[in-house]
Amino acid sequence: MKKINSPSNPIIKEVKGLYKKRERWNKKLFLIEGVKIVEECIKWNIEPEYIFFSNDLFKTTGGERLFNEIKKYDHKLINLPNRLLKDISDTKNPQGILAVLNFNDIDFRVILEKKDKFIIILDEIQDPGNMGTIIRTADAFGASGVVLTPNCVDIYNPKVVRSTMGSLFHIPIAQVEDKIQLIEELKNKHVKIYATSLESANYVYDIDFRRDFALVIGNESKGISQQILDLADNIVKIPIMGNAESLNAAIASSIIMYETVRQRS
Repeated sequence: MKKINSPSNPIIKEVKGLYKKRERWNKKLFLIEGVKIVEECIKWNIEPEYIFFSNDLFKTTGGERLFNEIKKYDHKLINLPNRLLKDISDTKNPQGILAVLNFNDIDFRVILEKKDKFIIILDEIQDPGNMGTIIRTADAFGASGVVLTPNCVDIYNPKVVRSTMGSLFHIPIAQVEDKIQLIEELKNKHVKIYATSLESANYVYDIDFRRDFALVIGNESKGISQQILDLADNIVKIPIMGNAESLNAAIASSIIMYETVRQRS
């Protein structure tokens, strides 16, 4: 175990740099923070590059139990004063623990190899909370994986990571550079493409989600790109009985994922 007391230490400077997307992608490293997500990391046998903790960890519910788990990574453990951990934290009330992990790059063809395909495609989703919630919901409903198209918010953004609540470690997440090629490869594998749009005449309960399919969730303001709408096998919408014009992207995707599980059950 190592102790660091100075904010000018090179390791501390490196950690602070990881709040910038460019630094994350240059180093292929990202941050996780809090007892719950570090517990999930350890539970899923993901070995961190560093684990930082302060005495505040032992004042947090579950903190002492977690410390007993992370002791096996003694050579990765770094003890910080409370003030220094708060300085490198991204939350209002730090729980006294923060870790640095390597990127987990997955080829989307790994998701394609799964049986009973139920794939979520995020088309230029920009809100970190939406992305994290969709990933967490996809994990809860047993989706095959999540695929991110270009111009989505960074999957390793600390707000995205935090809102996944550990689901980032449970479900395959792939990123692609060409969304049209992605759709064409899915169609070649006989995976139906379902897109969401308020303009559709088809409600979700009219669609057969028991077959292999990929559901496209569009950008919060622009919706799904016209290129994907043109290639979709079906365009669906959720019935809205009240006066709201539309639903949040995360809520809409959750409803459709629930309908999928209902049908498949």
